Amino acid sequence: MYIETVPNRNSPPAVLLREGYREGGKIVKRTLANLSHWDAQLVEHFRLLLKGGVAVESLDAVMTIERSLPHGHVAAVLGAARACGAEKWFASAPEQLRSVLLAMLCARVLGPASKLATHRMLHDDTATSSLGRVLGVGQCQADDLYRALDWLHEAQPTLERALARKHLVGSTLVLYDLTSTWLTGHCCELAARGHSRDGKRDDPQIVFGLVCTSEGCPIAVEVFKGNTADPATVASQVAKLKERFGIQRLAWVGDRGMLTSARIEQVLKPQDMDWVSSLRAPQIALLAAEQGPFQPSLFDQRNLIELTSEHFPGERLIVCRNPALAEERARKRGELLAATEADLGKIAAATQRARNPLRGEQAIALRVGRVIERFHMAKHLELTITDTALRWTRKTDAIAAEAALDGLYVIRTSLAATQLDGPAAVAAYKSLAHVERAFRCMKTIDLHVRPVFHYNTERVRAHVLLCMLAYYVEWHMRECLKPMLFDDEFIEQAQAARASPVNKALRSEHAKAKDATKRGDDGSPLHSFRTLVQDLATVAYNITSTSLNPNAKIVITTRPTPVQAKAFKLLGVNPVCSQ
Repeated sequence: MYIETVPNRNSPPAVLLREGYREGGKIVKRTLANLSHWDAQLVEHFRLLLKGGVAVESLDAVMTIERSLPHGHVAAVLGAARACGAEKWFASAPEQLRSVLLAMLCARVLGPASKLATHRMLHDDTATSSLGRVLGVGQCQADDLYRALDWLHEAQPTLERALARKHLVGSTLVLYDLTSTWLTGHCCELAARGHSRDGKRDDPQIVFGLVCTSEGCPIAVEVFKGNTADPATVASQVAKLKERFGIQRLAWVGDRGMLTSARIEQVLKPQDMDWVSSLRAPQIALLAAEQGPFQPSLFDQRNLIELTSEHFPGERLIVCRNPALAEERARKRGELLAATEADLGKIAAATQRARNPLRGEQAIALRVGRVIERFHMAKHLELTITDTALRWTRKTDAIAAEAALDGLYVIRTSLAATQLDGPAAVAAYKSLAHVERAFRCMKTIDLHVRPVFHYNTERVRAHVLLCMLAYYVEWHMRECLKPMLFDDEFIEQAQAARASPVNKALRSEHAKAKDATKRGDDGSPLHSFRTLVQDLATVAYNITSTSLNPNAKIVITTRPTPVQAKAFKLLGVNPVCSQ
């Protein structure tokens, strides 16, 4: 006997129990019963019995799923971390801390949280992913994470030296920039009030500087007190690369607030280091006075000209003109002047009203000061304040002098044109956007460097280092996963095709097509990095057992979807073999 499924045109197929036998030397069959009304699972059990198998009353009688943990994102991040060399980073740590360090690194990418929350995420009793089981740290203690953090602080010079030797040897440019993040509490010795990049003026903060390759790959990070000025951090970073890492010749790329003229003269030149930076507005005005007005006719189709100046000996100056930026600055200045004069007009009217007029030079000046502070237009207005009146006129010469420099910025570099031509120097300066992207990922989007739950100086430094290492892993994951993300895969070709490096950066046609269709080249849906990680997390790590041997645990990983399989292939990861 056997069960046969017979197609039935547009109706559900007929499920028949049949028997085959010989009649007159031929094999014939006859139908014994119609099983079409049976439940599909019951039909399959009956089919199994007819083949000599053993049927069970339910699936639970054969196998029980004891626990199901999100696993795909763990396999992806852990595989990427190992490909980046994370196991070698922690090879010198005490044996019991190596897996804990690797788990803390991956947890920062998967779900940034406090060390106590990370411990709960790893522990077998409270795990929210398979990370603790895969790395065998499901029974670790919370103190193990803090001991690992202490080791990480001591190992920072060694870790950064390894990254520098891997990425900076043979390079010309290194990017450096600074940011801040605020702290809660007053116990950390690094916490101090300073210039906040986040607008948190009332809270103490720390400042940390990030060193990256020209492509934006992070190499080193250092934490400073919150009231440390940007230029004051340059000397320690130059010494770090030259003395600790043994790199003798590099060109530093930093903004004009970082690589000031004083820092160039006092730090970079004595260390025989090159630089790419830009001039401040007063320096640009001085250059314009020396060279004559920079008329639009002086610029070629690339919107840049190269020149030298006696005020900057041994440097090449690349004057860039951005017409779009010039138009925007002129528009903004005009609107601010109009808004300032409108508010000043209200004050002038208050001094002349018939009922309760505004009187007193000090009272009028206080109201004028609030307006001036709001719009920052005092440099363009000549104010006359008396006890009974307010008058003002525009400083037309000052406005015209500023308008002449609209849309202009000047790149300064000590590198020869054979090493870095004009367009390349402009592109190198603009590559500081890579560091800004790193700061966004570390501070807000993915890794959440704050809130900082530590007050011990060494642990605060180690916490920031852990976030940098996590961004290092994420950076490499993004490079591998670009075909599945909205990231531009052909950004270098798009930049090379621009008529001028001064123009605004544009996305490639391929990236625009991705934005429009929300689909990859193979038709699969595109993701942001964070939503792709969430998608991969649906690949489950199922811990099962059988009724025959309940003590034997069998791990079954769910089958990836086509989108998930593509991600694992791009990363070179097998989610089943992630131990």
